[in-house]
Amino acid sequence: MLAASPGGNFSHSSFVFRGFPALRHHHQLLALPFSASYLTVLLGNGVLVHVIRRTGSLHGPMYLLLCALCAVDVLSATAIVPGLLLALLFGWDRISLAGCLTQMFFTHFLSSLESTLLLAMALDRYAAVCRPLRYAELVGAPAAVKLLLFALVRSGSIMATLVALAGSLRFCGSNAVRHCYCDHMALVSLACGGTERSSAAGLAVIVCFVGVDIPLICLSYAKILSAVFKAAAGGEERRKALHTCGTHLIVMMCFYLVGSVSFLSHNLNIGIPTDANTLMGLVYILLPATVNPVVYGVRTTEIRNALLRLLAGRGQNRTARKVSPAGDSQT
Repeated sequence: MLAASPGGNFSHSSFVFRGFPALRHHHQLLALPFSASYLTVLLGNGVLVHVIRRTGSLHGPMYLLLCALCAVDVLSATAIVPGLLLALLFGWDRISLAGCLTQMFFTHFLSSLESTLLLAMALDRYAAVCRPLRYAELVGAPAAVKLLLFALVRSGSIMATLVALAGSLRFCGSNAVRHCYCDHMALVSLACGGTERSSAAGLAVIVCFVGVDIPLICLSYAKILSAVFKAAAGGEERRKALHTCGTHLIVMMCFYLVGSVSFLSHNLNIGIPTDANTLMGLVYILLPATVNPVVYGVRTTEIRNALLRLLAGRGQNRTARKVSPAGDSQT
């Protein structure tokens, strides 16, 4: 569909997704793993938030950051997966330009928020391990408010600029987006004019988030490991610290590396097949959202014990409800 724009030119006002062209005859089968992944995201993050909310001892800064990470993960998956499933199952693969730009903003905005939260969690652990006497001062309510404002302003302003530049382009050629959601460069690559500013903005996003957040995260974990290795008396404590930090870093690197390659594939003219690029764009959102509740939740002793206590308490309540009618009849 074409719409008139000032100056007598024409531009598409709607687009269709063409994310898995090589698997176009198996779209309904593709819906199965993505449905399972989405349900896992909802269940895992929902259970983790419930456990933290119900356990008073887990209402500290680290666990509140973890709740925020869960919320961002659920919203990120919700921004793309329901639409993807509708396209795969029913062929509802068309979206308006306004809808595309809106989805683009929220998808990239939430991803950038996740990056900020991962950085905040790494800094929180650094303060707890390396600056324990000043922890309450460094990670208090004022610091949390400042962090929240910083994250919202940084992500909101940068992504709003990115989307505004994309929205100012004309799309007078193909209206087939070679992706399953409105990725920035997947849409910009369809423009029939100069896209230098949009491409430069995409590179600036990577520099701003990946180039700043990753070094700070790695430095924080390096300091944590150094402090633990100096304080730990036995090799078992060192092994646990190395395993925990290593697992966190592996998950983060998957998020940053896969996301960066997917985001920059058009900018750098990387010859990635559409199916592979689409899958990468989904993996960098769905994989962290799926494994974060395990990596940061179940593998954490305090959360695991709280979950077991809640399950044990629920089991006792069910047993009590079954026994109470007999007990009442005897009185």
